[in-house]
Amino acid sequence: MPYKLSATLSNHSSDVRAVVSPSDDLILSASRDSTAISWLRQSPSSFTPASVIRAGSRFINAVAYLPPTSRAPQGYAVVGGQDTVINVFALDSSNKEEPEYTLIGHSDNVCALSVNPDDIIISGSWDKTAKVWKNFALQYDLKGHQQSVWSVLAINAKEFLTASADKTIKYWVQHKAMRTYEGHRDAVRGLALVPHVGFASCSNDSEVRVWTIGGDVVYTLSGHTSFVYSVSVLPNGDLVSAGEDRSVRVWRDGECSQVIVHPAISVWAVSTMPNGDIISGSSDGVIRVFSESEERWATASELKALEDQISSQSLPSQQVGDVRKSDLPGPQALSLAGKKAGEVKMIRNGDTVEAHQWDNLTSSWQKIGEVVDAIGSGRKQLHDGKEYDYVFDVDIQEGAPPLKLPYNISENPYVAAQRFLEQNDLPTGYIDQVVKFIEQNTTGVRLGDDGYVDPFTGASRYQPAVQSSSNTSVSSYVDPYTGASRHIAQATFPPTASQNVNSTSKIIPFSKPISFKQANVSAIQAKIQQFDEVLRNDISTTTLAMHPEEMVMINEALTYLSNVATPSSSSTRTTIKWTHIETIIQILERWPVSQRFPVMDLSRLVAAHCMDVCSGPGDLEKFFSCLFMASDWTSITSGSEPMTKAQEANVLLLFRAITNSFRDVTPSSDMEWIKQIFGALVRAPHLLLTKSHRLALASILFNFSCISLKCDVSTDVKALHLTAILQLLRSPNDDPEVAYRACVALGNTLYSDKTRGTPIDGRSPSPPELKSAVAAIKAAFSDQRISDVYGEIVALV
Repeated sequence: MPYKLSATLSNHSSDVRAVVSPSDDLILSASRDSTAISWLRQSPSSFTPASVIRAGSRFINAVAYLPPTSRAPQGYAVVGGQDTVINVFALDSSNKEEPEYTLIGHSDNVCALSVNPDDIIISGSWDKTAKVWKNFALQYDLKGHQQSVWSVLAINAKEFLTASADKTIKYWVQHKAMRTYEGHRDAVRGLALVPHVGFASCSNDSEVRVWTIGGDVVYTLSGHTSFVYSVSVLPNGDLVSAGEDRSVRVWRDGECSQVIVHPAISVWAVSTMPNGDIISGSSDGVIRVFSESEERWATASELKALEDQISSQSLPSQQVGDVRKSDLPGPQALSLAGKKAGEVKMIRNGDTVEAHQWDNLTSSWQKIGEVVDAIGSGRKQLHDGKEYDYVFDVDIQEGAPPLKLPYNISENPYVAAQRFLEQNDLPTGYIDQVVKFIEQNTTGVRLGDDGYVDPFTGASRYQPAVQSSSNTSVSSYVDPYTGASRHIAQATFPPTASQNVNSTSKIIPFSKPISFKQANVSAIQAKIQQFDEVLRNDISTTTLAMHPEEMVMINEALTYLSNVATPSSSSTRTTIKWTHIETIIQILERWPVSQRFPVMDLSRLVAAHCMDVCSGPGDLEKFFSCLFMASDWTSITSGSEPMTKAQEANVLLLFRAITNSFRDVTPSSDMEWIKQIFGALVRAPHLLLTKSHRLALASILFNFSCISLKCDVSTDVKALHLTAILQLLRSPNDDPEVAYRACVALGNTLYSDKTRGTPIDGRSPSPPELKSAVAAIKAAFSDQRISDVYGEIVALV
């Protein structure tokens, strides 16, 4: 019997990137709409969503299923995506927004997951690694691929397979790579275990291959006309594959036995049920179930509706080859039988070019759409192992090969442009030209429900993974807590003087402070509770766990901050008091360094929204003294050893908390706490700071300069502030944004002195020292903004 539509599942609002079907009655799906859904069978040909798992605010790319346990009688859904974390949700839990476990370790998009009966989880990521997790803790790092790891497979508890954009597949025994399989001509996108044989792989080279574990190719399956994204194995041993050519293909004995055409360009994922049914997930946001069993087929009207939907599709000509309408036969050509399943024939029907595909099972041609001229490829492009909507060839120099400019329509063009300039060592002065190029060549592209990326701090999922300065560029910077993307100066920071609408406008003074307020409060709460449970369950640390009254205080503070973040919330507002902040201080003082970061993150939000609570004598000094202690500031500044990852994260959150606290300082404020802060910051170990640290430090210096514009600042505090600016300007730095913020901070301070008539001679640091440091910055960067602000600083000095 042929496979026919059984059920259509349509609750997702964007591409379905992954499906898994561990039983005949359960389907798990993951989507770019930032959700995963568990579906339960209600009748032979219908499923309904049992629960919607809101796993983050960005694309969800992978999903897997863990069998039931006493804690989760219905099993677990394991999901991963752009947030870089892997979240594990109990399917029977009523709370589908907070995971039972969060696996932290990847530094880029998680695009593949696999599990085995021993509850081993293996994950693959754009960070070029795979990771093996046991009991929800990292067991092995699998490092060896040169590009993104697109697919992973857990053979058993000790043997694993990984497939990569570097065109290879690797076989691992525990953490050691024992064999590399070569043969695919493009990125390898999917893997599936073939019992008694070995495994199957699929690739962007349009082929499916079946291998023995020893490395022999058993056979190669050719028939897809574009990227093949996913492969699965039916209970009878047949293979199923899905790809960019709108099809799911069934392979039997090395031949294509059926082509199941979809009314969507990309069929991203395919899975098989124990009963032999096939599940697909597509770019139209729909999950479809196909069955050989007539009792599970959809109604005749539903089958006809799908057939009509497919035949009405317009196909880009690249999917079916070059088209010369005058050379095509008429409808009479369809009287001749096709040579093989999936063969495509184009005919001229009046002024329309139609594409028809041969179906072996019905021995007939099926119309699959009308062919139109297409601008662009109509499919995702790969560059350095990652997917992009566009990869442009840019000619920079005659006779030199073109440079690759990758771009996604969900990106800020300035982010893509700056990334392109930095990776190719081009002057940043070209940024506007590159942005204009991108905008002109993507005109008319309409962005759907792709993942929201805040222009300042990215998406809101919690991600404690700090990147070091050695591999973090301006555009590829990933915020360790709130997702990808970074602040773009053109968005909220002063433009260059020459870009102002009024040609007489200047950069200085610029008094709009910066903040780091973006956060997923519920995720912070979950992380605090998870760490508290870890401490409570270990006899050696049980005394460090939160007391019941502390739990109440922390939850009240988080509830308040959650309501502040969503002003439209109709829930009753709690009131935060100094006692809540005292509770935060007490927890930070006794929790281990590695588990402080969610409480530090809570402190960052307190600094943004609740500084008026610190109104008692010495309150602010006590709060920030605790934050410096919690970041290990004294040991970091007194030694020369690189910071640990925990210290990096805590210092970053310390800097962001200080930045937030400087937003709302009033002229009548006591400045003693600020003097305390700068007294510590002038001891900053600049050689140990990452780019993200330096950007946050520059933001502190800029925000304080905004304070100096609206109120008089004591001489000793001003001297410390200027010293900190000079240190940052003189420190090693390859980020023009850091340099620019520091320069604007200096310009604001000099402007404040000039307008108040405060003498600048005879103080330390001296005007010549400051001028010399800014001149060196101007020479080091070709950024027009820095050149403009340099001119204004010279005039002020």
